[in-house]
Amino acid sequence: MSVAIGYVPGAFGQGGDNPNFLRELVELGDKYRYDSIWLSDRIVSDRFSLEPMIALSMVAAYSKHMKFGTSVLALPLRNPVVLAKQVATLDYLSQGRFFPAVGLGQEEPEEYEACGVPKGDRSQRTDEAITLMRRLWQEDNVTHEGKFFTCHNVSITPKTVFKPSPPVWIGGRSHAAARRVGRVGDGWLVSGATPDEVHEGRDIVFDTADQFSREIEYDHIGVLMGFYIADDYEQAATKAHQFVTRHRPDAPFTEYTALGTTQQVAELIQRYVDAGGSKFAVRPLCSGDESMEQLEMMGQEVLPMFHK
Repeated sequence: MSVAIGYVPGAFGQGGDNPNFLRELVELGDKYRYDSIWLSDRIVSDRFSLEPMIALSMVAAYSKHMKFGTSVLALPLRNPVVLAKQVATLDYLSQGRFFPAVGLGQEEPEEYEACGVPKGDRSQRTDEAITLMRRLWQEDNVTHEGKFFTCHNVSITPKTVFKPSPPVWIGGRSHAAARRVGRVGDGWLVSGATPDEVHEGRDIVFDTADQFSREIEYDHIGVLMGFYIADDYEQAATKAHQFVTRHRPDAPFTEYTALGTTQQVAELIQRYVDAGGSKFAVRPLCSGDESMEQLEMMGQEVLPMFHK
């Protein structure tokens, strides 16, 4: 099974005061043959963050080789017809390098209120939106009358280069998220999960796909993981702890974070590969001014271990 390693930027520069940082990140990715770059989605936040669909259009122009995606896009907060048009445009301009990964969004209710979407509807909205977007990418004159979205005899162009349509990856660590992948998705991108949880979720994805007579490619299991490289494991854990965005109450972050020497980092990635993961998005757990150095060490010393 082939292993592909992409990356998620850490903090964006020093509070976002360097607009060239994204270009520099993409150039680094091309230099070290990272597979892809993934941008997170925070519409309402006091932390500096770029709107991913707009920022990824810059990525498409900066690199002619690297794939790119969202990690992950809060789908319930967006109109699926508008989003389908945006995805198709990015796919067309990049010649099939865009991979939309979507999820239910954050737990905080403020973002749903600000976007005018009831949080309680988010699961059903997500399922319906994926179905509608896929039809819009593949069909002309789409008529859809659903619980949340309605359209009659509409088409979007250009059609996507990726045929029959771009694979929609779905994020989330819960069993419900894994079942959603099997039911309506094309791949699973899980974060904050241990290797054992990835193995268990992978089984749920494919078992659910079988129940719904769907096929999901065996290598469409992705893992988003934090990392910090240092000569000493304890030093790495201490440094990374403060940059974990969401600690789990039921598991220490060290169980699902790659820490220590490059060999120790590679060993944890291999454990995820053995558990069924094949696509990775690594995120440096450090300040923005150190993230480039961390991504360079990952690119120089760890990626070659997995390039075939």
